[in-house]
Amino acid sequence: MKFKSPLAAWALALITSLLVAACGGGGNVPATGVQLRPLSADFTKKAVSYSPYRTAINNADLVNEIIPESNIKQDLDLMVAAGFGMIRVFDSSDKVARQTLKLIRQHAMPIKMQLGIYVQSGNEAFSQQEIARGIALANEYSDIVIGVSVGNETMVSWSFNKIPVDTMIGYIKQVRAAVTQPVTTDDNYALFASAPRELIDVLDYVALHTYPELDTVFDPGLWDWRQANVPEAQRAQAMINAAIAEANRQYLMARDRLDSSGFSAMPIIIGETGWNAVDLGALKFRAHPVNQKMYYDALLQWADKTRNPGGPLNVIYFEAFDEPWKLGDDRWGLWNVNREARYVIKDLNPPSATWKVEAGNYTAADAVFFVPPVINAAVTQDRYVIYSEAVTASELRPTGLVWDPFVKTFWQPVSGGAPGDGAQAFEIDPRNEVWGWGMLYQSRPGVTENLSNYASGTLNFSIRSNYAQKIEIGISTETELDGPVEAFIQLSSGQYGYCNNNEWCQVSIPLQAFVTANPKIDLRMVLSRFVIADRFAVTGNAQKANLPKLYLDGVYWAR
Repeated sequence: MKFKSPLAAWALALITSLLVAACGGGGNVPATGVQLRPLSADFTKKAVSYSPYRTAINNADLVNEIIPESNIKQDLDLMVAAGFGMIRVFDSSDKVARQTLKLIRQHAMPIKMQLGIYVQSGNEAFSQQEIARGIALANEYSDIVIGVSVGNETMVSWSFNKIPVDTMIGYIKQVRAAVTQPVTTDDNYALFASAPRELIDVLDYVALHTYPELDTVFDPGLWDWRQANVPEAQRAQAMINAAIAEANRQYLMARDRLDSSGFSAMPIIIGETGWNAVDLGALKFRAHPVNQKMYYDALLQWADKTRNPGGPLNVIYFEAFDEPWKLGDDRWGLWNVNREARYVIKDLNPPSATWKVEAGNYTAADAVFFVPPVINAAVTQDRYVIYSEAVTASELRPTGLVWDPFVKTFWQPVSGGAPGDGAQAFEIDPRNEVWGWGMLYQSRPGVTENLSNYASGTLNFSIRSNYAQKIEIGISTETELDGPVEAFIQLSSGQYGYCNNNEWCQVSIPLQAFVTANPKIDLRMVLSRFVIADRFAVTGNAQKANLPKLYLDGVYWAR
């Protein structure tokens, strides 16, 4: 979604935000007659998101991980040493929020907190228990808790924990009536850019999320991160400058929405933003320790009122420490999971017994930046094999590729292969999210394969299932300037040989069908060699419990 504010609206927002910054908000009366609660001066202190998890490597581990007080105390000491005076926690649990608040008070630490209340879609009992915990903590630790945030990315269209706006309004009103602190909800800029007045009406401030780096993955055309026309020596800095400009554009979308709805006095903080220090598969030419520092330093300048009085009131950086349980959504931390300071903050405090620095000697010259892709030599074999026990005379079986699931999709090799293709098959268990499920076969480092010789060939696989809904088969490729693109073909029973009668059937899709589906596909630079999915927003299918398993075998490209 792209919006551009008229010059007059921008000027008005700038003047208004100058006035708001001076008083920390307040003074505006929403339609309900509820007076905005002003934000304390502590809201302008250097801020960071905090979670204490260290050993969990998946969601199940997260629930079971025991967090000693000594771990939290070490984390708090590190954050204080780095100059952070405000932290954001995501829930009101005893093992995270209560322990953290207890230690801050016990040791008289100079840290304030935005307390989170994590409400859960479809689980009213849990949500009410969490709300009760949050209210109790906000009141018991009112000297430390300076703001309360109800929900985290619950209303934006792509939310993994989608909760209706009316329900969220009810939760926020319930909390606000029981605490004295300013109350908000944390959500993506796209939500606040079009937020209904009824929602804004129950907030004291906006906690807006903006992730220009991640946007380059999910919406590659949103802003020009490549800066290909800039000389290489300046390209990394140009990318960071463009990222801040995009974050500011997103901020102004929310600012304009508030102003036009009569809430010009309502302050906005950046509730989350960050930059990955390590590329875990989709952020080539972007994620790097030096680029992370460049973005972090630029954020501080953006939020510096003496340099930029029209910017957000503050930025809560995401995040303090890496969290391995997030898998591909990790390596955001200012410290790694071993509590070693990354390049971004390593010079804020001299090395000591409690301040260790991550290995790696970097300078500004090590920043990564876009370099046009290299096109490898074309594969010449007759068959490019993804998963098959059957061997042919002219084939290539690539190495270094992996099956990657979409979030909750499970998979494993099982006995019972397709006729003529050995004794083993590949089982997919689609434990779907609200948006669907899927699996893809790819190179995590982003190494492409030149499969242009297969342009007149086919993508083939055997499948057995009684999956009643449509499925999608796709591929993705790099392009010279447009970044990664993808193409999908929807299959119903009878198309390209596909069947869903729980018998093995052979599917053969012409590669030209993918090129027709998306003409930007470049077979000289294939990224995802095979994707099987059901994205409900695309197929029109509905989320269902206990979707049937699918079995794959004999997956290959043929010339």
